[in-house]
Amino acid sequence: VMRRNPFGMDICCRKGSRSPLQELYNPTQLSNTAILHQIRRDQVTDTCRANSVSSRKRRVLTPNDLKHLVVDEDHEMIYCYVPKVACTNWKRVMMVLTGRGKYSDPMEIPANEAHVSSNLKTLNQYSIPEINHRLKNYMKFLFVREPFERLVSAYRNKFTQKYNTSFHKRYGTKIVRRQRKNATQEALRKGDDVKFEEFVAYLIDPHTQREEPFNEHWQTVYSLCHPCHIHYDLIGKYETLEEDSNYVLQLAGVGSYLKFPTYAKSTRTTDEMTTEFFQNISSLHQTQLYEVYKLDFLMFNYSVPSYLKLE
Repeated sequence: VMRRNPFGMDICCRKGSRSPLQELYNPTQLSNTAILHQIRRDQVTDTCRANSVSSRKRRVLTPNDLKHLVVDEDHEMIYCYVPKVACTNWKRVMMVLTGRGKYSDPMEIPANEAHVSSNLKTLNQYSIPEINHRLKNYMKFLFVREPFERLVSAYRNKFTQKYNTSFHKRYGTKIVRRQRKNATQEALRKGDDVKFEEFVAYLIDPHTQREEPFNEHWQTVYSLCHPCHIHYDLIGKYETLEEDSNYVLQLAGVGSYLKFPTYAKSTRTTDEMTTEFFQNISSLHQTQLYEVYKLDFLMFNYSVPSYLKLE
């Protein structure tokens, strides 16, 4: 049976249970939530369309581009994880969903275990026909966050915590070497005292862009999840994390027994904190940094922050 839904998308209906996609595009009752997600999808489509002129050579995705897309076969869902947007908790939830009874409470899974790549299957591990089948038929979702808040969160986590020595060694030493005049030998060796201004200078340095792709913690959502190539059915936001997450779980048919873990985290990066961090960034650097993250701002409908002094 082909049924036409209010959003004008043909969905073939399976007998018996409804798939998450049917419930999303052809809801049993049209809710404000379904409409909200349609608006978010349209925003992405419009931004992609408006900006595709600049990138006429449309890149074809390779399996390597799909390593952030976590696959849940049992519930026919694909989740693209974005670091610093509740991705540890979403990976825990995906482990519960795909673990076939091995886990029942996401919060019992240690954070470091959630990030062990063998615990979750990603789309790049499939053959091309299997990849295409899943991209076409599974419900695809991701979670986004205000880009500069996410950036400050990444900076605070990776460069101001003493335990993140691997980041200090890999990126900190490089940033100090490149951005700090008269750096001490110790700073060059340890790289554990990178200032936010130096981090920003590193991000906008054309040399950085040429040398290697950004680390996933500060890479744009546009580059991590390829929303102009992959049609996401649901775009959740960090600002409405609980409602959006539980809506995904409800569509997947597991909402009755699985709730998204909530906890008040006092160290969370806020808008006020982000404003503070940007105080010392020159307007030229702010403008250049905004250009780097511009598509994320536009695509996910985040307005230009009021604290920015753009040139």
